[in-house]
Amino acid sequence: MHARIPAWLAVAPTGFLLAWGGNHFTPLLHVYETVGGYAPWQANLLLGMYVAGLVPGMLLAAGLSDHHGRRPIAIAGLLAGALGSVVLAASMSSFVLLCAGRVLAGIGVGVGMSVCSTWIKELSSAPHDPSATPTAGARRSSMILTLGFALGAGVTGSLAQWAPLPGQLPFLVHLGLCLLAGIALLAAPESLPRELRARGALRDDLRVSSVRHPVFARIVLPAAPWVFAAAAVAYAILPATVEAQIGDSATIYATGLTVLTLGVGAIAQGTVGLIDRFTSGRALVVGLSGMSAGMILAAVAADLRHPVLVVGVAALLGASYGVCVVAGLVIAQSLASPRELAGITGVYYSLAYLGFLLPTILAALTPVLPYTGGLAIVAAVCVLCLAAVAWGLRRPLPAPASTPPAPLPEEERVEPEVAAVAAS
Repeated sequence: MHARIPAWLAVAPTGFLLAWGGNHFTPLLHVYETVGGYAPWQANLLLGMYVAGLVPGMLLAAGLSDHHGRRPIAIAGLLAGALGSVVLAASMSSFVLLCAGRVLAGIGVGVGMSVCSTWIKELSSAPHDPSATPTAGARRSSMILTLGFALGAGVTGSLAQWAPLPGQLPFLVHLGLCLLAGIALLAAPESLPRELRARGALRDDLRVSSVRHPVFARIVLPAAPWVFAAAAVAYAILPATVEAQIGDSATIYATGLTVLTLGVGAIAQGTVGLIDRFTSGRALVVGLSGMSAGMILAAVAADLRHPVLVVGVAALLGASYGVCVVAGLVIAQSLASPRELAGITGVYYSLAYLGFLLPTILAALTPVLPYTGGLAIVAAVCVLCLAAVAWGLRRPLPAPASTPPAPLPEEERVEPEVAAVAAS
């Protein structure tokens, strides 16, 4: 008798490939500068441009999925990601079309990070997966996205370095895989029953009341933007500081840094529960501490321009990213009711993705502020945010009563993840 395949695995390829589509552009920054003739600020703008599609797409997709279920919105996101690859493959000579392709890729990532993450979380609990732990959904979804970011960049960078058509072939490979993911997605069970779906106006569902929870303001808000700021510094800024030392291997070196950063991050995500147990629920503080140290060392590495030192800094930033993305997501999702789960996930990742604009800002400032000075300022701000989160966590996170007699008010409702963190 064959073992039954967990339902969440049918959604995993879509989340994986939408993340792939968002990040496989990163190793191509050097290609667009050398082959396409674009300035460094333009290449970094293309890297961050998909935030313009990601943030509104993420929030809108979350509301739409609360109304219509997870499957149709996930399918729409997969189509957007595939179309983005088509546009990017055909647009090496047009900066405007490249921007449009990146926006489409951003919409796809937005769907992956809000709807697919929520769908995986819901399929990682009873009745779909009654044996899953309370934090399994957040851990699985963030792991899938991180692996998509890492492996997508690895495949794209390898193709760009050694295969023909470096500006086209990586996107065509992604397009073909998206078609296969769509087939798997059709087999996934819908996790949001009709009776639990939102029935009011869509604009009302875009108001996520959970963000007004004091825990969100004092802990999640100051931490979230550093999640992807750390990753972006590791594989978008640091490779540029050692380009002269790397020479013709710049593309594969940047690819290796991307895979290293996100690979270490994927491993670190599995340690969040253990860290929480040893630190009484303060994994986010541990992650931000590593991130602050990594930003300080990034400024040093940008000054010394030593490729080996850059590798070590990227690994530290990757580990810190991995801890922070799960720790923050667990806390954020724990504050939401089932109807707001996709919304709070979308808000969390929207805040996290603001960090991807950091390379564009630092690259634009290089004529007046070299990377060393810019990263030193970034490190100082990161330390301030670490202090704010540590202060916010000085009180234990609230845990729900074991058998509440009636539904709690929205501002007091806490899901099992926070209870698990608080009890650890």
